Amino acid sequence: MTLLLGAFTIGLILSLLAMGVYVSFRIFDVPDITTDGSITLGAAIAAVLLVNGYNPLVATAAAAVGGAVAGSVTGVLHTRFKINALLSGILVMTALYSVNLHVMGRSNIPLMQARTLTSYSEKAGQWLIGANDFNLFGWRVGAGDAAVLVTALLAAIIVGYALYLFFRTNVGTAMRATGNNPQMIRALGANVERNIILGLALSNGLVALSGALLAQYQGFADAQMGIGMVVWGLASVIIGEALVGGSSLGLTIIGTILGSVLFRLLVAIALRWGLNPNDLKLITALFVFAALVLPRVMRQMKGRPRSAA
Repeated sequence: MTLLLGAFTIGLILSLLAMGVYVSFRIFDVPDITTDGSITLGAAIAAVLLVNGYNPLVATAAAAVGGAVAGSVTGVLHTRFKINALLSGILVMTALYSVNLHVMGRSNIPLMQARTLTSYSEKAGQWLIGANDFNLFGWRVGAGDAAVLVTALLAAIIVGYALYLFFRTNVGTAMRATGNNPQMIRALGANVERNIILGLALSNGLVALSGALLAQYQGFADAQMGIGMVVWGLASVIIGEALVGGSSLGLTIIGTILGSVLFRLLVAIALRWGLNPNDLKLITALFVFAALVLPRVMRQMKGRPRSAA
C-alpha cells in the first residue's frame, strides 16, 4: 500500500511538470528541452532556501520564479536572437547544469532535517487522525503518507484550475492563438514574441514548481534529477490525450494530470515486477515513441479501405 500511495503522490507532483510540458509542446508547438534543467533548478533553489531556514511556501514560490526566469531566457534566445527553439532549449539546459551546481554548492543537498511542506503535511495528518497509521479497506496506511498524498492532490487541482482560468483570460487566449496561428495574431497587432516568452516562462515555472515539491517529498535535491524529465512530461501529455481526448482545454488539463498519475503507476508496477531500474529511461523512451507513432499508423490503416473503395 505504501508503494501505491508513493506512486500516486509522485504522479501528482510530476503532473505539474506535465502541465508545463503541455504549455510548451501543445500550446506553442515548442519541444522545450529546458525542462530537464529547470526542474533541477526549482529543486536546487527550494533546497538551499529550506536548509537556510526559509518558510517552505516562500522557498517553493522562489523556485517557481527561478524556473520562469530560465524559460524566459529560452524564449529570448528563440525570439530575439532567432535561434531554433530546440537549440535554444538545449543551450539553456546545458547552462543550467552549471548554474544548479553553483546554486547548491555541491551535487546533492539532503533535506531530512529541514522543515518542508512534506514534513508539515505529515505532522498535520498524524494530528488529525490521532495516530501514526489507520485502517483503509483492510490495509494499514500511514497517516503521514495519506496527508502528503492529499497535499499533492490539492496542489495538482489548484495549479490545474489556475492554468485553466489563465488560458481563458485575454492574455491566455492570445497565447493560445499565437501557438495556433502566429501570422494571424501578428496581423491583429499582438506581440507574438512576447507571448512566446511568456508561454515558455509559464511552462518552466510550472516545471520548477514540480521540482521544488519533488525535492521536498524525496528529501533531497540532486544535480542529476532532471535527466529525461521532458520525456516523462511528453508521455503524460500523450497518455492524457488518449484518455480524455483533446476536445476542450479543461479536459486536456485533467487528462494531463491523469496521464502523469497513470504513467507513474505503470512505472511502479514495472519496477515491482522486476524491471531493472537501469532500463527505466529506455522503456520510457520506447513507450513515448509507440504512443506518438501508433495513432498515425491506425489512422492510415483505417483510411486504406476507403481509398481502395
